[in-house]
Amino acid sequence: MASIDILDAAGKKSGSRDLAADIFESDVNVPLMHQVVVAGLAGLRAGTHSTKTRGDVRGGGKKPWRQKGTGRARQGSIRSPQWVGGGIAHGPHPHEHDQRINKKMRKGALRSALTDALTSGKLAVVDQVTFDEPKTKQAVDLLRSLDLDGRVLLVVDQPTQGGALEKSFRNIQRVRVAYAKGLGTYDVLLADRVLLTSAALDILEGAAK
Repeated sequence: MASIDILDAAGKKSGSRDLAADIFESDVNVPLMHQVVVAGLAGLRAGTHSTKTRGDVRGGGKKPWRQKGTGRARQGSIRSPQWVGGGIAHGPHPHEHDQRINKKMRKGALRSALTDALTSGKLAVVDQVTFDEPKTKQAVDLLRSLDLDGRVLLVVDQPTQGGALEKSFRNIQRVRVAYAKGLGTYDVLLADRVLLTSAALDILEGAAK
């Protein structure tokens, strides 16, 4: 069974804990993670892009010239796609981009991402992160003490009272705060370092099973 050190806010080891094998020692299924990530990003697309067909473009009701005898190619409307200012052939139209992913696939992809984070050494666990009031300097000091740089994902158990923690980190570039129950595969894969609180780890080990 894998284990990980528990750090305090000063970056010193305060203990260790065993990690659930079915979550942090699962098979890393790359195609599954890719499918879940693509589905998640597709769901964010607005799908409102649109073009006009020849039936939507104003004008062009009259045949530009007679069918025969002019020596030119026959034309029925100046709003056909080959004309400047005409309609668009096979252009995009509003539609949904959602892809169906079931709960089992989401959990499997998250387990793969967490296992990969552990084996690659980008996962860290802190005992707790508390802020009495929003303090960006305190947040920067915490990241520096834990030696976290690059894209950092901080996972906490739940929203804090008054949002002091979230407000402390929101002005720091490349740092994102997520909640354990809403943690996604894309969030874990995108981050260079993943910092979990002990309470968030408890929720993950229960929810990702």
